[in-house]
Amino acid sequence: MDLFYEVQGEGSPIVMIHSPGVDSREWKYVAPILSQSNKVITFDGRGTGRSPAPQEPTSLVNDLRKLLEHVGIDRVTLVGHSMGGQAATDFTLSHPSMVDRLVLIAPSLTGFPFSKEFTDWMTSVNAAAPDIVKLVELSLAGPNYRLTMAGPHRDFLREMAELYMTRVFTEWRSFELRWPEPPAMTRLEEIAVKTLFVHGTIEWPDMFKIAEQFKRVPSIRFVEIEGADHMLTLTHAVELAEHIRKFVQGELDYASNPGRK
Repeated sequence: MDLFYEVQGEGSPIVMIHSPGVDSREWKYVAPILSQSNKVITFDGRGTGRSPAPQEPTSLVNDLRKLLEHVGIDRVTLVGHSMGGQAATDFTLSHPSMVDRLVLIAPSLTGFPFSKEFTDWMTSVNAAAPDIVKLVELSLAGPNYRLTMAGPHRDFLREMAELYMTRVFTEWRSFELRWPEPPAMTRLEEIAVKTLFVHGTIEWPDMFKIAEQFKRVPSIRFVEIEGADHMLTLTHAVELAEHIRKFVQGELDYASNPGRK
């Protein structure tokens, strides 16, 4: 296994998949809380943090499967943030017998048609390449980072983003991500495990449309954290960890879909 990973705690396993643009350090506040009752595994995705850069097209689903096999876990609770949530969803559909529960934190979704507003913004950010300082500045100026960039976690988020962008432009040899087919958006009804969907209220409108798509999952609950933005893993870590803990330990009933709450 060439990916960098860390293990904390004992008990039923939880694997946490970080957002793009950062690394596994985004779980620095959440993971220690969950590790009080569970074995928690965090890892740096390929090309981030302390993991090697991609030299060929990458499959996040395959990387996750290899990690689980390496650490000897055959059934796990997956916690994924942003594109990490997208990977967790696709993994659950590809390897349903390996997933016990699924936690999605402001996830993206394979096959989702992002709005022109969002894609135009992404185009404007990418146009700054290869100016790393400008790329970081523009990407973190997005409306979904408004709370984080105005608070005490600003410098830490910028540090992770700068490391990520630096590695992208100095080490990456492939930028292609490969996802399972057909796209997850067409298969959400097939997710059989209990699922928790958490997001903040300071987000792109697309996030709320993605949440609407996930209503098709048979056993899902939605938690909306008022005043949180996309990096609620940093700004609302204690509240987020408590929602995850209750969900994993079965303290709340997630057996049926009650709609968004």
